[in-house]
Amino acid sequence: MIRSAEPKDFDYIYQLGEKLHENYKNKYDFNELMQNDYFNLIVYEDNKKIVGFLSYTNLLDTTDIIDIIVDEKYRQKKVATNLIDFAITNSKPHTNFLLEVAVDNYPAINLYDKFGFKVIHTRKKYYGKKDAYVMERVIENE
Repeated sequence: MIRSAEPKDFDYIYQLGEKLHENYKNKYDFNELMQNDYFNLIVYEDNKKIVGFLSYTNLLDTTDIIDIIVDEKYRQKKVATNLIDFAITNSKPHTNFLLEVAVDNYPAINLYDKFGFKVIHTRKKYYGKKDAYVMERVIENE
């Protein structure tokens, strides 16, 4: 089940986030961010346990995917696919999606490619010593 995150979920989301960024809790204050209409944080639950989340912003006609992470035990089970599909399906018409991904994160790049994202730019040393691709997808919802 996919739903909007609630304050009671933040501790576990921060634990998952630590796998993406050291000091994840210090980087994002979800209590504050969730006060903004443009910020979205959705979770994927399996048997009432959060197994993944997606954070993104909607500003005008652009959606920026900030973070997506799935618990290692639940990878390859379509959790990330369903989270991205949910964000795309619930976006405004003609929304331009943007994200950054490490150039060597092949599973993520393959997933984004399946959704029609294309590399439009490379950011040198975006992740410390690693480069990142900026990927984009333009959609048209009916």
